Formats: sequence, structure tokens, C-alpha cells
Amino acid sequence: MNPGVADAALEGGSAPVGPRRGRLGRPSWPLTILMIAASLTVLVPLYFTIVMAFKSPAQIGSGSGLEFPSPIVWDNFARAWEMVGFGRSLMVTALITVFSVAGAIVVCSMVAYAIARNWHRRAYKVAYIYLLSGLFVPFTVLILPLIKLTAMLGIDGPVGVTLIHIVGGIAFNSLLYIAFLRSIPLELEESARIDGATTWQVFWRVIFPLLGPMNATVGIFAFLGAWNDFLLPQMMIANPELQTLPVVQQLFQGEFNTEYNLAFASYLMAMVPTLIAFVFAQKWVMSGVMRGAIK
Repeated sequence: MNPGVADAALEGGSAPVGPRRGRLGRPSWPLTILMIAASLTVLVPLYFTIVMAFKSPAQIGSGSGLEFPSPIVWDNFARAWEMVGFGRSLMVTALITVFSVAGAIVVCSMVAYAIARNWHRRAYKVAYIYLLSGLFVPFTVLILPLIKLTAMLGIDGPVGVTLIHIVGGIAFNSLLYIAFLRSIPLELEESARIDGATTWQVFWRVIFPLLGPMNATVGIFAFLGAWNDFLLPQMMIANPELQTLPVVQQLFQGEFNTEYNLAFASYLMAMVPTLIAFVFAQKWVMSGVMRGAIK
């Protein structure tokens, strides 16, 4: 019983009706206002993108851009699809993204497992510091040597872009995996080794299934990095038939004018796969971030 209620009953007074709200139960108005302001920074540009994608050039020039289109122009999506060869570029972008995500999950989890389970060895500690140092090197410093190297190897195309995405994410993704692996009990691996499992079998049959939340976290980061990448495909892929969506969308911007309605229709179509991927993976992403942050 609440001490305040018991004292009131003993003194013959009336007990307070209903629970009293403590300090933790009070609404935090500054935090609420901050969250609303943060949401508007996303919702307002998204609303602007949607309404612009359904307008005609005359409607765009006659208003501020925030008015709802009347009438709605559905033809913008078909014209944008044909103008840039959206289907072909979508397939190229999807292939680069899928292989980048799969490669990032497999390669980075194996690197992190090797470091986390051999932390007592000096060489692996040095490798960990080496990965940390890679986070402080700007990508713009490395891009020209990487382009030269891929050209020498004959993979200056979608294959080279995919490999650079995988290798370039090892530093950050491995750190996420290492933090997560430290929360997995070693007893699980010891039990598997007693049953005769090799290191390879322990990783794939015991450890890797437990990495589901972190796989989703790394996967969504790799997905966004590969899907939205503009600089690397533009500089590495010379064949216009193999260009990705972010690069071909430059066609909407001419020397003297920009077809905003077609550009925003194309942006909206390119944004749909990203939203779908995040909606399905958000639960795993949050779980992986929280478990990786708490040992």
C-alpha cells in the first residue's frame, strides 16, 4: 500500500483518489516540441517531393510549390520512366545493392568474429586499431587511386563499384559486429566444439544465426550507401547503359531549365524501395543498435 494512503487511513482522513503522477510521469514539453520539429524536417521535404511529382510545369510555375496539385498529373511517372530508362537503371542499381549488402554482411561478420574471439592476441588488436584508423580517412582521398586500381584490374564497372562498397564498409560495420559479438556467451561455442564442430561450423551454425539483429542493421546501412551512391558510379562506370539511378537522374537538369515535375517523380519512384526496406527491417535495426551498444 502507498505510504501516503496508509497514513491518511490511520489518521482517519480521506485517502487521495487515483494515483499521483510523479516527476517521471509528467510530459516533457521541450522534448515533445523538439521531436515535432525534427519530424517536420523530414515530413515537409517529403510532402514537397510528393506534390511536385504530381504537378504539371504550369502548376509548378504558378505557386509556391506547397499547394496540392489540381488536377493530379499521373503522366509524370511514365515520362520519367521512359526518359532515363528507369527500368534498366533500376535493375543495375538493385544488383549492385543486393551484392553489396550480402557481401557486407558476410565479410564484415567474419572479420569481426576473428577479431572478437582472438582479442588476446596482439596482431588482432593491431587489426582493430587499423580498422578504427580507416574511419578517419576521407573517401574523396581514396577514390582516384581506387578508380585507377579497378581500371588496371579490368573491373571498372558495376563489379568494381560493388567491391568498393563492400571493402569500404569493413571498418564501420566490423566495429558494430565486434560490439555485438562481445555480448554472445562463449559457452555456446564451447558446447559446439565439445560436440566436434570446427571453427567454420561454429561460426555458421551457432554465431551467424544469432547475428540477425546486427545483420539487419549492417544490411540497411549498406543498402542506403549503395542505393543512394552517386559519386562512385559516376566516376567508375563509363557505359551509360550500366549507370545507376542517382546518376541517370541528372538528365532532368538541363543547361537552361530543369523539369522539376519529372525529376521529383523519378526521385519518388527511386525512394520507394528504400522505404520498403526500412519498414521491414526497422525492428531488427533498433534491436541490433541497442544490443551492440550494451555489453
